[in-house]
Amino acid sequence: MSETPLPDVVPTARKFPWGALLAFVGLCAVLGVVGVGLARSQQGTVVVGREAPNFVLTTFDGEQISLRSLRGKIVVVNFWASWCKPCEQEAADLEAAWRAYQPDGDVIFLGIAWSDIETDAKAYMDRFGITYPNGFDLGTRISQTYRTTGVPETYIIDQDGVLAAIKIGPFESVAEIRAVIDALRK
Repeated sequence: MSETPLPDVVPTARKFPWGALLAFVGLCAVLGVVGVGLARSQQGTVVVGREAPNFVLTTFDGEQISLRSLRGKIVVVNFWASWCKPCEQEAADLEAAWRAYQPDGDVIFLGIAWSDIETDAKAYMDRFGITYPNGFDLGTRISQTYRTTGVPETYIIDQDGVLAAIKIGPFESVAEIRAVIDALRK
């Protein structure tokens, strides 16, 4: 058997795999964004003692209320839903507390309907005689900002815009609501 001579092989320069590098960098960027999002979601609710995140609530009456515009007042922000049974437990107490503070003008209540239907939310407000400003959390922007975990949740903000107290779950009585607010009144 005769051997066939192999052709001379001329080595070629290896090309750098730019495509693979770009794919790797892109993957790292995506993982970084996901990691930051996960870390933020693990932080829980906003922190008592720090400035409360600002938001603008559009009420059912069409009025826009900015939290920042309420500086100088104590603000009670209650997240609720018409389908939430624990919300029903505190609805009348929140309204009673609101009516007690309303004449002085130094305490404001804001209700934020979370994941609700307008007709159901308005029927809920009528049923419990709720008169303080309420509106929808459109796109759940406010609840995401406050990193709520469910309803009801109430955030009490002092006159300087600092988050003073968080109540997860329903208040048990008007006295409990008033105790938190009265401790902040100057």
